[in-house]
Amino acid sequence: MGNSAYLKKYVENHPHNKMAWYLLGKEYEASGQAGKARYCYIQAGNVYEAFESSKIPLPEEVLAGYKEGLLQESHRKEKRSRFLRKLSLALLLALLMWIPSAAHAPGDRQAAVPVHAVDAGAGDDADREEASEEPLKPAGDEAGGGAPAGTPAFAEPAFTAIGFAGDPAGTQAAAVSGLLALQRQTATPLLHAAALGMEQAGDWLVWSDDLPVAYGLEQSPAEGRTALQAYDARACECAPPDSAALQQRARQWIPQQESLGVLASAMIHYKQANGAWPASLQELAGPYPDNWIAGTDSTMEQAFQPLLVQLKRKGVDGVTGNADAPEVLAKGMAPGQQPFFAEPYEMIVDTDTHTLAVVSGNVLIRSYPVGLGGSQTPEGTFVISEKVINPNGKDNGEFGSRGMQLSDTNYAIHGTNEPDSIGKDESLGCVRMGKKDVEELFDLVPKGTKVRIGKGILPKLKNVPAERFALGDRQDQTNPHRTYHWLN
Repeated sequence: MGNSAYLKKYVENHPHNKMAWYLLGKEYEASGQAGKARYCYIQAGNVYEAFESSKIPLPEEVLAGYKEGLLQESHRKEKRSRFLRKLSLALLLALLMWIPSAAHAPGDRQAAVPVHAVDAGAGDDADREEASEEPLKPAGDEAGGGAPAGTPAFAEPAFTAIGFAGDPAGTQAAAVSGLLALQRQTATPLLHAAALGMEQAGDWLVWSDDLPVAYGLEQSPAEGRTALQAYDARACECAPPDSAALQQRARQWIPQQESLGVLASAMIHYKQANGAWPASLQELAGPYPDNWIAGTDSTMEQAFQPLLVQLKRKGVDGVTGNADAPEVLAKGMAPGQQPFFAEPYEMIVDTDTHTLAVVSGNVLIRSYPVGLGGSQTPEGTFVISEKVINPNGKDNGEFGSRGMQLSDTNYAIHGTNEPDSIGKDESLGCVRMGKKDVEELFDLVPKGTKVRIGKGILPKLKNVPAERFALGDRQDQTNPHRTYHWLN
């Protein structure tokens, strides 16, 4: 059975190779594992039937030659995989060496933090192979348990999010790129920065309220080094250390980022509509029809001024950009409050899957089932021109408790008093939503948000958090002076 491990790995990577299944079955049969052999023979299908029922036995050397070919290919792939892991580790360490040492003001008790890396080329092949399989431990803790002595565990962590790539090396590369960018955005040194992992759905990265911690970048002032620590088994093929404390902080960061995304989107849309930036948060959270956002929260109150400075310098609608904008933002915000979403929120409606999604770039933030009108639902690009609570004075009428008009048309995204129509083509063209979904969406997307309606552009995926996004400090957003005649 010395070859069974390689044959097993081979069929895992090539599940449609029936000859490989047959050869693995023969290995199991020779070792007396009849149950496993039978399973392999079932997977081998007609190959098994052909060889076992043949009146002319196949020469053993032919089978042995084919098996040897498979084993050689498996060895080559394994060797290439080890080489890629070593190369990835060497590149990661090289990148870490380029992290700039943090400058400190006179009198600061912390010295500048240089970065030291292990020499990835030292030692013989066996040593390097073992090193490539072992994850880097957190700085200052050889047992993999956390920060150096005297330093609070995960003090002031900063977060970013990455997509889980198809291979561990790709995920590592994405993590290092995101974490180093996060370090560069921060005016003061971070003891810990972490990358959360987003699953992939087609071309989209799926945001959620419980993203797992995939990697951490930890600095050890006491030892003067920086270490990359894997926390997700899929990312490192290892037994990662406990990330419960870091995960708890991540769950606080996620809704903060959603609020920052709402705020940044609203500020940009306000500027596009009025030619000037809002002077205060209250200008965005006015009563109808000035309800660019449905309310406010503490994250928005703390972030408004520094975010305004960043947007002005970054460049929106002709405003001159400035590469120093992230540093300006960092001076007014805590590391954990750095904005993650780089593009304004948009909505996409897929008439094939009956799905409405809120996205930022290629990140899918929410995804809801909706009711549509078949060919009567118009395709194209619109904007949310009006947002109203309890259209026509009712929260249980034909338009439900929330309505968002699409440009200057008779179409809208709204609630419904026919919840069974969700997922079907029963409207006259509008987009119908369930009560909880439309009320969360109303708080999540500002006035001015772009809406794109088309076919085959979203996966059929429901993505809503256990605790819905909701803003506080709400203003009057009813409109008793208009009777709405949307094409329900």
